[in-house]
Amino acid sequence: MGRGLTNPLPYYIIHYEQFERYIMQNEFLWVEKYRPKRVQDTILPVELKATFQQFVDQKNIPNLMLTGRAGVGKTTVAKAMLEEVGADYITINGSMNGNIDTLRVEISNFASSISFTGGRKYVILDEADYLNANSTQPALRNFMEEFSNNCGFILTCNFKNRIIEPLHSRCSVVDFTIQSAEKPKMAAQFFKRTCGILDEEGVTYDQKSVAEFIQLYFPDWRRCLNELQRYSSTGKIDAGILANKSDDSINTLIGYMKDKKFTDLRKWVAENTDIDSAVLYRQLYDILPQKIKSTQSVASAIIILAEYQYKEAFVANSEINRVAALATLMAEVDWK
Repeated sequence: MGRGLTNPLPYYIIHYEQFERYIMQNEFLWVEKYRPKRVQDTILPVELKATFQQFVDQKNIPNLMLTGRAGVGKTTVAKAMLEEVGADYITINGSMNGNIDTLRVEISNFASSISFTGGRKYVILDEADYLNANSTQPALRNFMEEFSNNCGFILTCNFKNRIIEPLHSRCSVVDFTIQSAEKPKMAAQFFKRTCGILDEEGVTYDQKSVAEFIQLYFPDWRRCLNELQRYSSTGKIDAGILANKSDDSINTLIGYMKDKKFTDLRKWVAENTDIDSAVLYRQLYDILPQKIKSTQSVASAIIILAEYQYKEAFVANSEINRVAALATLMAEVDWK
C-alpha cells in the first residue's frame, strides 16, 4: 500500500498530535472514511476514469495537473492511483501551506530521499492555484526538474489559468469536465453510493429527499456528503433538510440585495464561502431575470456577473470579490 502523509515535518516523522488529527479526521469525516481507494470506485466521466486506470495498469503515473470545480474528485483519484501502485506520497495544501519555505523544507526532504517501497515517490499539491505565481510556482518548477528521476508531482486546482505556463508544460493537464449526457449516470452512481453510506451509518433517510439533495449540489460530491453528514446528526434525512436550506437560499440573498441590507449580505457570503463560485454565479444568472424590472437592468446584471466571475480566477480573497459583485448588483440593479 502507498504511504500517504499530509504535510510531514520532515516526512518520515509523524508527530503524535498530527497523527491523532489524521485518525480523527479519517474516522469521523465521511468524505475521508468513504473516500474511494481504487480508480474503478471513483465517480468520474468514463473517458477520465479510463485514462487514470491506464496510468495504474501501466504503473506509470506522469506529472499531472488535475483541474476542475471543487468537489468533483481530483484529489480522490490522485490518491487512489498512488495507493493502487503502492507509491509513497505526501499531500500538501497550497492554500494553507503554499509558501516558499514549505517547498524548500517539506518537498525537498521528501523528494530527495529513497522510497520505502523502492518505486517513484509523489507529491500531491492540492489547490496549487493558491501558490504564489511569482515565487512559489517558479520554485516548484525547479523542484520538478531537480527531482524528476525520483519524485513525481500531481497538482490539483480549480483555476488552471492561475498556474504559470512552465508548470503547464511540465504536466499532463486533465480537465474534469462533465458532458451533459454523462450527468444523469454519474448522479445515479453517487445516489447509490450515498444510500450505502447512510445505511452503513445507521441513518434513516427518504430516497426522494436524498436525490433532491444530490441534485442541489451536483457535481460537488464533497459538499453533498459533508452536508448530509451534518444533517444526519438528527438520525434521519427527510424533506426537512431541504426546508432548512431556505435560510441560505439564493432567494434570501436576493432579498438582502433588494432591501439594501449590506450587513446581512456580507454575513450571508461569509457563511457560504464553501459554495463553488461557478455555482453561485450560475444560480444568480438563472434567477435574476425573474427579479429585475427592465431588460436593460437584466443586461447590466449579466455583465456584472460575467465581470466578477472572471475576476474570481485571479483575486487573492474570493469572499471580498463576491461581496463586491453582490454590492454592485445591489446598487445598480432595478429590482421588482
